[in-house]
Amino acid sequence: MIEFVSGNNIQLLKSGSEYFPALLKAIEKATSEIYIQSYIYEMDAVGISIGNSLKQAAQRGVVVNLMLDGFGSQNLPVSYIHELELAGVQVILYRAKISPWTFKKTRLRRLHHKIVVIDRGLAFVGGINIIDDNNVPHNTAPRIDYAVRIKGPLLEAIVARTHKLWRRIAWSYIGKNLRVSKAIEKLSKPALKSNVKAALVIRDNIMHRRDIEEAYLSAINNAKTEIIIANAYFLPGRKFRKALITAAERGVSVKLLLQGRKEYLLLLATSTFYTELLSKGIEIYEYRKSFMHSKVAVVDQHWATIGSSNIDPFSLLLSREANIVILDAAFAQELRSDILATVQNGAHHISILEWAHGKMMHRVVSWLAYRVVRILLELIGYSNE
Repeated sequence: MIEFVSGNNIQLLKSGSEYFPALLKAIEKATSEIYIQSYIYEMDAVGISIGNSLKQAAQRGVVVNLMLDGFGSQNLPVSYIHELELAGVQVILYRAKISPWTFKKTRLRRLHHKIVVIDRGLAFVGGINIIDDNNVPHNTAPRIDYAVRIKGPLLEAIVARTHKLWRRIAWSYIGKNLRVSKAIEKLSKPALKSNVKAALVIRDNIMHRRDIEEAYLSAINNAKTEIIIANAYFLPGRKFRKALITAAERGVSVKLLLQGRKEYLLLLATSTFYTELLSKGIEIYEYRKSFMHSKVAVVDQHWATIGSSNIDPFSLLLSREANIVILDAAFAQELRSDILATVQNGAHHISILEWAHGKMMHRVVSWLAYRVVRILLELIGYSNE
């Protein structure tokens, strides 16, 4: 059950060009504590800038807690982590063991969410890792992604979740003498100009295994006019595909904006279901101008979600994810307009005729990639998911 709270101020941030300046400004103003939890931290221009700001915050007495995923941030130099720690930044890795020789489920249970909490009065949630938008292969255009800046009552749930995970993982770092935050006090709820209704929806492997998927399915099943989904890694299960098809069959316009650059196994597998979806009138667009890392959706120009969760087995079945679901027409329409602008400026429309007659080798490769993904899921015990 999603718990929506009213009275929030939520600002849409489009890609790193808007997100990182807002994040740096918030870090510079921090007076008590900073929590950053991210899948990827890259030591590029953005990572160094964020790191410098975190070091400065720690040196002026702010408790700075940085949690990074052991797999996603495996390329971050140990020397740089030590540099951060020497300046007072507390750094811990979530599941640091990433041996390729094990098929245990825990190896793929990654920290994939991207959450920042500052002074318990401001939060950022979305899909943007700590990596420069221009840090992309082949010198293409900047990466596309989204986040939101949040103030208001919704912070209570975000702060509680962030602190709880830090305390849990910090206990395994006994020798580092990490400072653990005190118990959460009741957060004040200042009057805000905006009054946006929103909810934090998470996915973990205990109490919230299906919450993000169920949030999507509820919105899709109740859609009356339009569904727009922009998602980088799109490999939905049967229930999700059926919900989209059923919506299209009852007259709902369904548009999917997907990643067009197929450089990873999961991206190759994405087009496995194109024939099925296209034949039911669902519109598919592939963004090929650059890398699209978005995980967002808008339904009926009123319901919107922004977060870290892809629509694939790894996000929906294994990783820790966090999405914000927003019920607000103005916000939804702003996000919708930006997605449609991306469709117009850098996406290729996949027609059913093009897919049926001109992409035989592509379809074969996609099917093979999908079989590999299925075999991997079977090996780690998710054959029925």
